[in-house]
Amino acid sequence: MAGEPKTRVRQAIVSHIDAATPSLPEVHGSVEIPTGRGFWRKLFAFAGPGYLVAVGYMDPGNWATDLAGGARFGYTLLCVVMLANLMAILLQSMAARLGIASGRDLAQSCRDYYPRPVSLALWLLAEGAIAATDLAEVIGSAIALNLLFGLPVVAGVCLTSLDVLIVLYVQQHRFRYVEALVVMLIVGIGVAFAIQLALAHPLVADVLRGFIPAPEVVRNPAMLYIAIGILGATVMPHNLYLHSSIVQTRKYGDSHESRREAIRYAVVDSTVALTLALFINAAILVVSAATFHGTGNEGVADISDAYKLLAPLLGTSLASTMFAVALLFSGQNATLTGTLAGQIVMEGFLNIRLRPWLRRLVTRLIAIVPALVAVIVYGQRGTGALLVLSQVVLSLQLPFAVFPLIHFASDRRRMGPFAIGPAVKFVAWPVALVITALNVWLLYQTVAAWLS
Repeated sequence: MAGEPKTRVRQAIVSHIDAATPSLPEVHGSVEIPTGRGFWRKLFAFAGPGYLVAVGYMDPGNWATDLAGGARFGYTLLCVVMLANLMAILLQSMAARLGIASGRDLAQSCRDYYPRPVSLALWLLAEGAIAATDLAEVIGSAIALNLLFGLPVVAGVCLTSLDVLIVLYVQQHRFRYVEALVVMLIVGIGVAFAIQLALAHPLVADVLRGFIPAPEVVRNPAMLYIAIGILGATVMPHNLYLHSSIVQTRKYGDSHESRREAIRYAVVDSTVALTLALFINAAILVVSAATFHGTGNEGVADISDAYKLLAPLLGTSLASTMFAVALLFSGQNATLTGTLAGQIVMEGFLNIRLRPWLRRLVTRLIAIVPALVAVIVYGQRGTGALLVLSQVVLSLQLPFAVFPLIHFASDRRRMGPFAIGPAVKFVAWPVALVITALNVWLLYQTVAAWLS
């Protein structure tokens, strides 16, 4: 008799999942999970979604904020990179848990639970976050094309709209092919920055001290602005929607044990992938600090300027080439996941489907217009400020995804036995409050600067 309530809860969860329209139905449950195999075979089968999520933590928007932070403040903001990454690991693990336990992604959960006006407001905010992300991808890819091939930035911005063809081609194949392509590009980015680190020769002791939190980060308005940008570039709102959906591409069973196993492997997958993202983000800042800080180049916050200065300061053109190649890989990688996130958000909140090419072109146009205006009005130098601003916009929208996520992950009626426990909630809610408080402080500083 004691086990009957738990059994009814599990049956209710399964019946709810069976009756609901699945997230990303064209690839839902399409990746087979081997049975009776060892840990490593199963981990390999579950590996993939975490790397698609990690792409968002190393997109071109990170480059602008990390370059600015390293050049202006040395290694001090490494602590922000680390703390933001730890927050990301916590939040992404909850997103994976929500998707597997409830069978609904975060957008669908918001549509199911909240009144229509609230759900629509959250949808608009999520679309704004995706537009800001896409803006960073457009500008980053255009700059990389300019640095490598001399293509004008205006032409590069327009050319990036054609990457919809790449996305459509890849999506016609198995979802594992998408994951494999993403992992290959991530490896390329990692190798490029490993080479740059070796060329920059940073002082290990100074790097380690940078990971220790410093009160100056909060007291210095200029440093806080960059720190919030790093937070926005690291913990990205659309990734929470994305992760809660793509973990459902695995064909795990409906039993309590199968879902618990799926959650465990999904958390391992995302933690490993985000640790790699931490290395890349930290590497960008370390290369910038070691190369520009203290050399009279503290004002470098523009990707093009960084590219031009790396070769003479490090004594080899290889540094600049690797920098541009990694930037191009980063922008194109983020394109793949941005398309999926846009589809998940629109379908989840509105319960409608658009053709992938139409959805991508609409998103691209929203990003291309402000990018073209910035390039035409301010020139190529204006793109750096726009990149940083896009990441601050992401950070300002982050609480509107984080609070619903924690709410749903804590709800035993929705999650059953997989709801997060008191210890996780004890950490998760303060993280959400800290993010919100920092955003309010940033708004205050920005408005005060405008009025002064």
